[in-house]
Amino acid sequence: MAKRKSSPSAAVVVGSFNQDMVWQTARFPVPGETRMGRFASGPGGKGFNQAVAAARQGVTTCFIGAIGADALGEGAQALARAEGLDARWQTVAGEATGTAAILVEHGGQNLIVVAPGANAVLAPAHVLAQRSAIEAARVLVTQHEVHPAASLRAMQIARTAGVLCLHNPAPAAGANYAALRREADLLTPNESEFAALLREEGEAVDVATVAQLADAELHALCRRLGVGSVVVTLGAAGAFVSHADPALRGDAEACYRVPAEPVSVADTTGAGDAFNGGLAAALAQDPARPFRSAVIHANRVAGLAVENHGAAAAMPRAEDVRRRFG
Repeated sequence: MAKRKSSPSAAVVVGSFNQDMVWQTARFPVPGETRMGRFASGPGGKGFNQAVAAARQGVTTCFIGAIGADALGEGAQALARAEGLDARWQTVAGEATGTAAILVEHGGQNLIVVAPGANAVLAPAHVLAQRSAIEAARVLVTQHEVHPAASLRAMQIARTAGVLCLHNPAPAAGANYAALRREADLLTPNESEFAALLREEGEAVDVATVAQLADAELHALCRRLGVGSVVVTLGAAGAFVSHADPALRGDAEACYRVPAEPVSVADTTGAGDAFNGGLAAALAQDPARPFRSAVIHANRVAGLAVENHGAAAAMPRAEDVRRRFG
C-alpha cells in the first residue's frame, strides 16, 4: 500500500439513501390478512444510516450516494445538511430516490422490501470524482445497496491510499459482489450474510446455529472468507471477531466474542447499520486502539439504536453512549 498521509479523523461512506416507510403492528399479517397499525416515514438506506451513525459519534463523515430529481431527493439533501454530513450526491434523471417498506412487529423484528431506484445506478465516475475525499479518510465503508462497480472503485482508491476498507456485505447479494470482498480489510456480516458468503465458498452452514458454534469452528469458517478481519454480528448474542494470525489489529487473541449490551429492544431496523457506523467511527477516531475496544463501542451504539424506532433517526449520539456506558 501507499504511505499514509496525515489527515483528520474521518470516515467516507459510499452507499444508499432510501426514504423509509414504516408500519408498526402487533404481529406480522399472514398472506391475505389485513391488519391495523401505525405509520411513520423517515430517512434510511444502509449507507446513509451508517454515515449518520458515524457522524453522530463525532467523526467528520463524507457520504457519497445517488438520488432522484424528486421531492424525496431534495429531502435527502436537507437531512444530510442537518446531520453535518459532507454529502456528495449524484442526481439521476429518470430514476426515483430509493424507498423502503418496513413492517415492524411488537417484539421489534422487521420485514423490509427495498426499491433501490437511483441507488442502483450510482456511477463509478461519480465516485472517482470524490477521490480526494476518499484518500483523506481513515476508514471507507461500503455495502451492497448500490451498484457494485461504484463500491469497487471507491475501495480501489482507498487501498491505494492506505485507507482501511470496511465492507458490510449486506444485504446478501451473491457472486456479483464477490470482488468487493477481495478488496476489503474488514468484513462485517450478520449471521445470514455470513452463511451466504460461506455458500459461495462451498460451505453449508445453518444460519440458526451460527451463534452456537464453538469459537474454534467459527474462527475457521471466518478464515475461509480470505479477509484479514471478520466480525460476525450475532444480534442478542453480541459479535464474534476473527483475525488472520499475523494481523491482530492490537488484540491479544486471534478470535473472541464480545457480548451484546443489555437493552430494551423497540425496533431492530437499523441495528446492523448502527454497529457498522459505530465501528467505523471508533476506528477513525483512534486507529491505534485495540480492535476489541472498537467492537465494544460499536455494540453500544447498536444497542442504543434498537431502543428507538426508525433507522437513521434512531442512531445515538456520542453523549448518549457516554451517558449510558461511561
